Amino acid sequence: MQISIVQNRIREIRGQKVLLDRELAEMYGVQTKVLNQAVKRNIERFDGEDFMFQLSETEAFECSRSQIVTLNEASENLKSQIVTSSWGGARKLPFAFTELGVAMLSSVLNSKTAIDINRNIMRAFVLMRQYAMSHKDLTEKLTQIEEKYDRKFINIEQALTYLMEKDKVIVEQKDRQKIGFKIN
Repeated sequence: MQISIVQNRIREIRGQKVLLDRELAEMYGVQTKVLNQAVKRNIERFDGEDFMFQLSETEAFECSRSQIVTLNEASENLKSQIVTSSWGGARKLPFAFTELGVAMLSSVLNSKTAIDINRNIMRAFVLMRQYAMSHKDLTEKLTQIEEKYDRKFINIEQALTYLMEKDKVIVEQKDRQKIGFKIN
């Protein structure tokens, strides 16, 4: 899998770069429920939001732009011993895996495909971090340039305003009716 494909799937949620469970499952070539089951069997490895977290309904909706069945609506079909529900569609809110969580997945999913895909995912996270750092320098430079030219534009604006007001006063004085003594 190409790194650019992975980069396009990385999103920022709650201030962290993450990959969703369904996207990771697709990359690893397993079903989402299989990936999540493997994580739940090794949940002590994923302790804390710096490894993974479950999306809120709002976050899930924003990510998928489709209706998510709420946990309350599907409470009877959520769990079973064979991990299969009685009707199709998403029953649970998706999990988001951070860079640390994806790295931990490599110890849970131990196939050759998972290891190869994991390498590319980690490379994508590193490239995105480097990209962000290089743009940080550009952002700082642009801010400095804006500040420098903002001061100059304020001075130019004040000068133009003065000239326009000065001309306006002269025009107003010419248009007034003259008063005083008339000499014939």
